[in-house]
Amino acid sequence: MKNFTLIGASGYIAPRHLRAIKETNNNLLAAYDPFDSVGVMDSFFPKADFFTEFERFDRHIDKLKRNGEVLDYLSICSPNYLHDSHIRFGLKNGADVICEKPLVLNPWNLEGLMQLEDETGHRVYNILQLRLHESIIALKKKVDNAPKDKIFDFDLTYITSRGKWYYTSWKGDERKSGGIATNIGVHFFDMLSWIFGDVRENIVHLHEHDRAAGYLEFDRAKVRWFLSINHDTLPESAKNAGKTTYRSMTLEGGEIEFSEGFQDLHNMSYKAILAGNGFRISEALNAIKIVHEIRNANPIGLKGAYHPFAKKALSTHPFHRK
Repeated sequence: MKNFTLIGASGYIAPRHLRAIKETNNNLLAAYDPFDSVGVMDSFFPKADFFTEFERFDRHIDKLKRNGEVLDYLSICSPNYLHDSHIRFGLKNGADVICEKPLVLNPWNLEGLMQLEDETGHRVYNILQLRLHESIIALKKKVDNAPKDKIFDFDLTYITSRGKWYYTSWKGDERKSGGIATNIGVHFFDMLSWIFGDVRENIVHLHEHDRAAGYLEFDRAKVRWFLSINHDTLPESAKNAGKTTYRSMTLEGGEIEFSEGFQDLHNMSYKAILAGNGFRISEALNAIKIVHEIRNANPIGLKGAYHPFAKKALSTHPFHRK
């Protein structure tokens, strides 16, 4: 049984980490979050210590170490812009680190973390769960088995509706979340680079407060992509069915079934990490580079090979006067 601590216990993704720790038969010693809406911990680790002040959490971790308690892993579910600092905290306190996406916001931060891995002897693992999804594994096999000179046409569409709260939270602040492409797209960009190889061209057609669209050319594919948090961009069929999320991936015009199979991916990720087979810092690099370039690009507008959803009517920021 391994001892875990966790940062970011009140967030949306934290229950998946708590469940993974529990269902891999491990123990949570302590958790930290500045917000105290963490009743979900009762379902997994009611005896774990909890702190709303980082200084007290830091002191508690030091106390545990001085009392001979082994801290095996730190799981990080905090806001994106804090990942780098919290990863460093875990490594310096003698723990291996499991961090949610994105590992960091900027590519150059990864080099510093790899240096700290060498200095401390501890490792950092990134949750790249789409690589474990059956449909994605099957897609990669199909591409790998195709003629090596075959260049695929691929369309990616992901819309996950968010309300006004999004803009009040850290997620609506590009300096903290990295923006739409980073916050809701980094897993997809990791998936694309894992399947199709290195990026040859990265064009951004549209980058607004609620959506982004562009074109990526990889070694093995030409990809049109569209990401959005605006309910109005959903297809009419999704709206009529009462859905608030829409995922679509097409390869050579054929739809890839990708609607199910997400619930156990964190458990699978933890099992792989505990067995020494998790995804390390170097494997996160391509996706971090892609989203960093998208964030800092000058959109060219609706020119060239743009995603058809990019033509949808734009929306005013909810906090800006019309």
